[in-house]
Amino acid sequence: MIITALIFTGLAILLYVLLGGADFGAGILEIFTGRKGINTISNAIAPVWEANHIWLIVVIVVLFNAFPTVYSTLLTYLHIPVMLALFGIIFRGTAFTFRYYDPYEDRSHNIYSFVFKLFSLLTPFFLGVTLGAVILGNLTTDPTLSFYPRFVEPWFNWFSVSIGVFIVLLFAYLAAVYLAGEPTDLETRNVFIKYAKRLLIALVVFGALVFFLAEIYNISLFKKFINSWISMGCVIIATILVPMFLYALNTNKKTLTRIISGAQTSAILIGWFGIRFPVMVEFKDTAPLTIYNSAAPEKTLLMMIIALIFGLAIVIPLLVYLFKVFKFSKDNVSGKN
Repeated sequence: MIITALIFTGLAILLYVLLGGADFGAGILEIFTGRKGINTISNAIAPVWEANHIWLIVVIVVLFNAFPTVYSTLLTYLHIPVMLALFGIIFRGTAFTFRYYDPYEDRSHNIYSFVFKLFSLLTPFFLGVTLGAVILGNLTTDPTLSFYPRFVEPWFNWFSVSIGVFIVLLFAYLAAVYLAGEPTDLETRNVFIKYAKRLLIALVVFGALVFFLAEIYNISLFKKFINSWISMGCVIIATILVPMFLYALNTNKKTLTRIISGAQTSAILIGWFGIRFPVMVEFKDTAPLTIYNSAAPEKTLLMMIIALIFGLAIVIPLLVYLFKVFKFSKDNVSGKN
């Protein structure tokens, strides 16, 4: 039951990164493309951006029910970056809705666009900072310490910031790949292709920086990766896929490009999972939380898994239909591959 609950959590995180993350990335790209890409970005994410948040809800529900200790720990010791990320989700969605559906284009549109782009950048950053704090393991349960070392220091450091930047780059990369295949003019498509290539390079550079900073903070990620056959296999797969990705991107094979970028992202997440298992949250002054010592009772897990199966059996076909109506049909009309 525990492993099944963990698989549901992992799949929900992956789907949120691939779908919801790309939505955030679209807002990040708008910072650099400006008016040239705004119409493509707005038309691409408008029909589906709200639906993509369902996977974040699944992650929260599974953590709350299956791993309640992990859930309470994250929302207690990392409540600041988590709260900032949640505020970002709200403000970003509100600004985009007002901008997209307001029939009058006036000065308020500039404000909506600014808020949309700002929180498209900050939200994934703070999600990444939260992840960085979990990986760093600098959390403390010592009640005698002051506010700063308990609730700020664990995430306010260079390592967590580097993970935050890496997540921003990853989301922007996914968005550039997806947007390059949207029905649009050749000039705009070339702009997104250019950013996709640049962001791929930036991901590699920042990935190396994360490993460098990890050594400074005595985490030894490189050693852990080498000793994990799952993580090493994922690195090899992601590397092998790079020339295939560039070929598909340059030849406008939209579906293949998206599949490869999704596979690379999956390899990154699985690679991190490989070096973390079975630890979920680490502390510097007490035993870590694992999937075993933080799991809910078997009966609770069983009921949650049953509810998830029935719920997803209803939700997934509806999501597929949503994408078919608003995405796939447009692609067929435009004659894209």
